[in-house]
Amino acid sequence: MKSLTTDRLILREWQESDFAAVHDYAKVLENVRFMPFGPNSEEETKAFLVRSIARYADDPMIDYTYAVTIRETGQVIGGCSLTILRKQEASLGWILHRNHWRKGYGTELAGALIRFGFSELKLHRIFASCIADNYGSYRVMERSHMRREAHFIKNRFQRGAWQDEFIYAILQEEWEMMK
Repeated sequence: MKSLTTDRLILREWQESDFAAVHDYAKVLENVRFMPFGPNSEEETKAFLVRSIARYADDPMIDYTYAVTIRETGQVIGGCSLTILRKQEASLGWILHRNHWRKGYGTELAGALIRFGFSELKLHRIFASCIADNYGSYRVMERSHMRREAHFIKNRFQRGAWQDEFIYAILQEEWEMMK
């Protein structure tokens, strides 16, 4: 799988040696409170890495999952993925360590995945979802030129309660018009 590079980031394959960095954000509730997992035990983080690394052998590949690293230092600051769900459609997802929030990295990685999805994978539509209270996530989607397509009321059961969910998307033709 090819790495993706932006001005400040490199999105690359996961490695077993990424464990400490992944567990550093996956074990903290504040970091994962809007995610469907966590806080992780060490075993859960190890299992995530094993599953992610194993997916690189899939043929055809449907889950492009990346470690998000700082280009200048190689430091792992999060993870992201583009997952093909049905013909020419994929979902976008990410998590960043809380120490790297509000620095534009989310928008930068989302742009790289969207570009990869439309340019290389020839996708028709890319979408992402988040809990409606997750302001940081939906702002990344908006800054990535995705449009809100839906607001589902109490659609996602998470952390013991029903949560509202937003769905954002962008079509290949919309992305082409912005280039």
